[in-house]
Amino acid sequence: MDITFKINTLVTPEQVAEVFTRSGIDRPVNDLPRIKKMIANANLTITAWQGEQLIGIARALTDFCYCCYLSDLAIDKKFQKKGIGKELIKRIKKEVSKDSMLLLLSAQNAMDYYPKVKFERTENAFIINRE
Repeated sequence: MDITFKINTLVTPEQVAEVFTRSGIDRPVNDLPRIKKMIANANLTITAWQGEQLIGIARALTDFCYCCYLSDLAIDKKFQKKGIGKELIKRIKKEVSKDSMLLLLSAQNAMDYYPKVKFERTENAFIINRE
């Protein structure tokens, strides 16, 4: 399996919506202007490619020294369980430095995955949901 990883490479909203759809992650895939803003306003994106096809994405917001919010981790279902998500997380951590914590909100169906890649469950989080 020849997978290439790229940092902050240009991706189209269509490519991202397609990988979201193929991954099973719940994102607004029919709202391409919103996906475009999601991409544009992330300050760290690492993508996984097989040839010219986007097969995975990790999209984050970070200050690179204290905190990094991993907003999206999506891998095409055909490529899941091959270490791609783990590699994307590893590369995000490398970019933000050991001084920065990495946090995320998990989809319910991914709750069992994150402890396997060394995330600790926490109970001190709060949320104001979208309207």
